[in-house]
Amino acid sequence: MGGGANTDLAEALAEARAAYVARNPRSAARFAEATLVMPGGNTRSVLHYDPFPLAMARGEGSRLYDLDGHDYIDLLGEFTAGLYGHSHPAIRAAIDRALDGGIGFGASNALEARFARAVCDRFGLERVRFTNSGTEANLMALSLARVATGRPAAMVFAGGYHGGVLGFAGGGSPINAPFPFVLAPYNDIAGTRALFAAHGAELAAVLIEPMLGSGGCLPADPDFLTAVAEGARAAGALLILDEVMTSRLAPGGLGAARGVRADLLTLGKYIGGGMSFGAFGGRGALLDRFDPRRPDALPHAGTFNNNVLTMSAGLTGLTEVFTPDAAAALAARGEALRARLNAVAAGAPLCFTGIGSMLAVHTQPGPVTTPAQAAHDDPGLKELLFFDLLAAGFWMARRGMMALSLPVDDAACDRLVAAVAEFVATRASLLGARTPG
Repeated sequence: MGGGANTDLAEALAEARAAYVARNPRSAARFAEATLVMPGGNTRSVLHYDPFPLAMARGEGSRLYDLDGHDYIDLLGEFTAGLYGHSHPAIRAAIDRALDGGIGFGASNALEARFARAVCDRFGLERVRFTNSGTEANLMALSLARVATGRPAAMVFAGGYHGGVLGFAGGGSPINAPFPFVLAPYNDIAGTRALFAAHGAELAAVLIEPMLGSGGCLPADPDFLTAVAEGARAAGALLILDEVMTSRLAPGGLGAARGVRADLLTLGKYIGGGMSFGAFGGRGALLDRFDPRRPDALPHAGTFNNNVLTMSAGLTGLTEVFTPDAAAALAARGEALRARLNAVAAGAPLCFTGIGSMLAVHTQPGPVTTPAQAAHDDPGLKELLFFDLLAAGFWMARRGMMALSLPVDDAACDRLVAAVAEFVATRASLLGARTPG
């Protein structure tokens, strides 16, 4: 980890970046080559950071190995999709079984209904339909709500992320889908109620994450979440809970743990066993609008919606590996880790937010509960923490997000706590912090 001699943040960052460049010549060369055929050498924006992103060669269990031979404890868990770690034996066996039978049938298969039953039972759904991503799931749920209600608009929340064309950080993305959106303030009951009063009659849906994921792992206050659900019901709008990330945080999803029942639930990430996956489900009366036996059936296409690799891996993962007991145990491990990290960060301009196995670091004293507060994070300190933890052998999101996978054990958590404590101590002159203890 970086030394403690620097008293200037810019100097410390320059030193950390230079050390990073020196350690990773093969990743640098791969990046230069990639820029010749991909804009910025990239096909997934979140993975880019300066001076160039690391390229990983392989993963095993809770470990990642880069092109230059360094290994890391994987604390990112593919932004929550990598719940099972890398090449979990049960998941690998399920994929092998599927491959043995051939892929791309262009037909219904023997696994999809079994997987659908497992998803419905786990998350309290009457019906479900599969997609290939959480983005698709949210687009389909919003489109269904617009048809079902005959209304045009959707209420969404500042800092929310519902997919590549449904992002609402900083007021919204220029490539968002062209739905009419009403942008409400997250964790602000009064502000949200005022928007319900002004726009309720035009709302087809209210789309909300019970904890902002990409927006900084900021949990919805329970009273706020209840107020949103009540507001949607009073307005005659459908409540869509986006649990693409948060379904992992409790045995039946975070919404169920909070006592909030949605009209529609969207899912994705880990539920496909590491394969591309999304789903939207909920009340049968709504989902049955897609029943192709109806003369007025809504269309829903997708070449890979029922692909056998996802069906097999997802079914095995949900029924044999990530059982309700395993979900509860992972949540408890994450809660304990976050508490320990906040303890060693006490006195420093650092805090860790989240629930269970999802957490994020903020470079300011806590509590941080809204996207407006999170916007005051010091980007330089966050970048320095990223590079220091990378040098210490930890892989996380550049923006500070972490998601524990099942193979991340107590020893790995102990190492992370020690590394954060060292960062607080060695960078004290930059943090203006006391060393805990």
